[in-house]
Amino acid sequence: MTGFRADLRAALVAALAVVALCAWGAAAREEETGIDRHALVRRHDIRWDEPTSEVPLGNGEFCVSVDGTGLQTLGGNTMAHWAWHSEPLPEGFSADDVPVTGTIERGPIAAPMQDASGHGELDRWMFRNPHPANLGRLRLVRADGLALEPTDVDALSRTYELWTGLHTSRFTVDEAPVVVQTCVHPDLDLVAVRVDSPLVRAGGLAVALEFPYPSSSGSGPWAGDWDRPGSHRTQPATTEGEDFACLRRTADGLTYHVSVGWSPGCRSEGSADGREHAFTLVGGADAPLEMVVGFAEEPLPGLPGFDETRRAAAAGWETFWRSGGAIDLSGSADPRWMELERRIVLSQYQMAAHSSGSWPSAETGLLGLDPWASQFHMEMVWWHLAHYSLWDRWSMATDALECYQRFLPVARQLAEQFEYRGAKWGKQVGPEGRTAPWMGSFVLHWQQPHPIFFAELEYRLRPTRETLDRWSEVVFATAEYMADFPTRDQDGVYHLLPVMAACEQPTSYDTVFELAYWRFGLDTAQRWRERLGLPRHRGWEEVRNGLAPLPRSEGLYVLSPERPDTHGGDHPDAIGIFGMLPPMDGVDRATARATLEHMVEDWDCIRWGWDFPWVAMAAARHGLPELAVEALLLAHEQNRYDERGVNTGGPCPYLPGNGGLLYAAAMMAAGWDGAPEGEAPGFPDDGSWVVRHEGLKRAP
Repeated sequence: MTGFRADLRAALVAALAVVALCAWGAAAREEETGIDRHALVRRHDIRWDEPTSEVPLGNGEFCVSVDGTGLQTLGGNTMAHWAWHSEPLPEGFSADDVPVTGTIERGPIAAPMQDASGHGELDRWMFRNPHPANLGRLRLVRADGLALEPTDVDALSRTYELWTGLHTSRFTVDEAPVVVQTCVHPDLDLVAVRVDSPLVRAGGLAVALEFPYPSSSGSGPWAGDWDRPGSHRTQPATTEGEDFACLRRTADGLTYHVSVGWSPGCRSEGSADGREHAFTLVGGADAPLEMVVGFAEEPLPGLPGFDETRRAAAAGWETFWRSGGAIDLSGSADPRWMELERRIVLSQYQMAAHSSGSWPSAETGLLGLDPWASQFHMEMVWWHLAHYSLWDRWSMATDALECYQRFLPVARQLAEQFEYRGAKWGKQVGPEGRTAPWMGSFVLHWQQPHPIFFAELEYRLRPTRETLDRWSEVVFATAEYMADFPTRDQDGVYHLLPVMAACEQPTSYDTVFELAYWRFGLDTAQRWRERLGLPRHRGWEEVRNGLAPLPRSEGLYVLSPERPDTHGGDHPDAIGIFGMLPPMDGVDRATARATLEHMVEDWDCIRWGWDFPWVAMAAARHGLPELAVEALLLAHEQNRYDERGVNTGGPCPYLPGNGGLLYAAAMMAAGWDGAPEGEAPGFPDDGSWVVRHEGLKRAP
């Protein structure tokens, strides 16, 4: 086990034994660098006093979103990267009918393609399955079993302490005070709750644990179908004890266990209103109600109590915040420093909570189901995980990046099915590696070089034979497809066609970003051959040197030769060729800068969450630091970061925006290969911004 949870486990063991030593070391570092990490983080604690608003409590693998009650009384889901569910196949189909690759199409890719396996009902099923399961919800209920309504919650005050991982809600119900504390264990998929109130001690309020059928649709503020009790089962897995119970949950092919522990004086009951799939815990008269709920594929052998979980969470999060990179903007004169710093700090939390587990996260992370059944968008993997290299937290990405090794057999099959060599990476992909059956999964190509970029990021951090061995098969299979896919014309020029550009407009050819990224990918793959003592690949070299020039019109880079505008109406594709990507042959810097300046004149084409950091990266490389800062803070509906720090720049809570912000901010602070000398080259040097940073790595 690697990544966030493993880091926290190791840190917890050490922290509990050498607290004083750690504190001394942290103080020494802060004195040396001038960054008080505790103060930096704590000034951005989440305060969101709106009853239905959801704050995620996560450990990278598991997440519990809690509303203003500190539970999921009014909304919120419990999700884990390991919990995937598939609904039964449509009548008349069997598992043998489901293509491993996601399509029955054969032969070289051509547009328009069938959107599918060729069977409408099966296509629809494949698009929605598998999907993450909502593992359950915890709600405050009255003695009659009815949940509270938003209007029942008065005088609400809530805080999520980033340094300790503790969420505290204070409110009144029927004029009686209620205090709810909630935290998630750093190493177990377990949530701990303490509820203290005269209503709980008198039996007027209890906590209900309830389970839905884990369908691909949601019902109101909760994912899953709450109106199909006959489609799933909740059974005792062991004999219930005085303070412990274990439930087995079964829904079609998904089985998991829910272990519940509670404090002395509490008692478990069935649902007061007779509902199935509900477990109710009633408090005692002499103490607060304490409850821990663990979710796992197999029963947990033992459960920590509330206090133990709270201490583990606090030790884990302190270790996280004291490790890796940090950016402190508090010395700045620009009044926007606080908001930018808030976005940076909270984005670190959100990505650690959602996107540091065993799989790449969905665009909405583990908050709920997004419009694409919360499967992985392989072009978005870069936006979720690349920033970890610059923040010196690469171990938090490595488990998820194993997806390339796991998916490689299916990616090879997909390439072979289309009569290409190597491995073709899909777009919307589930944990089996199967692509969703729609055209974009086959003609979208800007995700293809991503694994080569990731391999290079890791090699910059760990230039060892182990890194080369870990990535070489993926790098070479990826490059093999990239060299085989282009079409050679009679003049010997290689063209990319058909291609759906990053802006996901209708298919075209020789799209600007893809051509640039193809150059980067093939160049980097050749360096990997040289590092392994292999000769440069002659075929790859021929294709790389023969690629069509990047399309231009009137002194600007444009989307494609047949689309001579600077953008396709969705994403600013042309900006990324000198921003996200480093300088390379075939990209004219002056033309790239003119294109950037033209596109930001009205910001019309910059409209999704990751577009704004995309602009910031380019502006920094072009020596336009004022524009870089403006891009990260532009007052635009798609560039908002809500009270919990989640970017709202998509059709759902949009974590690619958070990950992109972190990559851009680290690049602006620590620089990039070839950046001007001096501190924070991506920020203005007129005294308006004072950027203190530590632990960051330069971008390529």
